[in-house]
Amino acid sequence: MTMPDQGRRRDGGAPLLEKSVLSLLSPGGRRGLSILIYHRVLPQKDPLFPGEVDRTEFSAQMALVKSRFHVLPLLEAVRRTKDGTLPPRAAAITFDDGYADNAEVALPVLQQHGVNATFFVATGFLNGGRMWNDSVIELVRHAPAGVLDATALGLGAHPLQSIGDRQRAIPALIGQLKYLPMAERLAMVERLVALVGVALPADLMMTDGQVRKLHAAGMGIGAHTVNHPILARLPDAQARDEIARGKLALEDIIGATVPLFAYPNGKPGEDYAARHVAMARELRFEGAVSTAWGSSRGKPDPFQLPRFTPWDRSRLRFLLRLARNLTTGAQLA
Repeated sequence: MTMPDQGRRRDGGAPLLEKSVLSLLSPGGRRGLSILIYHRVLPQKDPLFPGEVDRTEFSAQMALVKSRFHVLPLLEAVRRTKDGTLPPRAAAITFDDGYADNAEVALPVLQQHGVNATFFVATGFLNGGRMWNDSVIELVRHAPAGVLDATALGLGAHPLQSIGDRQRAIPALIGQLKYLPMAERLAMVERLVALVGVALPADLMMTDGQVRKLHAAGMGIGAHTVNHPILARLPDAQARDEIARGKLALEDIIGATVPLFAYPNGKPGEDYAARHVAMARELRFEGAVSTAWGSSRGKPDPFQLPRFTPWDRSRLRFLLRLARNLTTGAQLA
């Protein structure tokens, strides 16, 4: 009898903690801007990535965010940050990279809840392309059971007998490739794909038509370079070209100005530097976002707005991330 009673007391603590966190997140209080980052919203759970957000979870999260924050289009939030009219507990929703499920799965959920989002699109992967890390993920997903022997490429041998094996092989391979120069990394991924010899999907990323679909629905479209490079590792002329060409390509697709930019990877001082902030200003963006945690308070630099990843495996942990972000000071390049 003792154990069930103790269990009930432990279980009862979670609702109390959630109630306490919800009270901290009530709309009102000091002014600040919380910018949430998403990448994908899956139609259903992926066994390889059970923590990835699916449609049901995303819908619940949007309902919760809308109930606790003043959710604004990011461009409006940037402008109101500049002129000091941002409402208390302001928030904006963003997506990075340009996955097709943004248009096919996330968009209907956003419309259902009356929430606007901004989609930062890397144009080099539109219309059948893939980001290099997705090529690694998909080749591991589709490789036959056994051992993926990439020792000839200097990438080791990786058992693929179970879901757990595949979950371990993916970060092991990505970790060895991610810091190579971009051209070398892409060439190595091509060799790895050829070694495994499996067909990879060509519909992971959006088409031009899906980008236009988001724009026509009133969603924001932002630039995210062409090839998603780490800008700090490129010569300045190449970095500027990546930013400028991504902007121009999107403007051609939607027939409108693209006023916002997201630094790829986005860590201040590591993935981008002050010179890249200057490039974004010179290219006539109105604002840019990083991946430094924190909420923007006072009059922040509109070209280094912090963002954070809120999604987690439970409602309570999602709430705790929202609350933690409100108290975090943003880092600048």
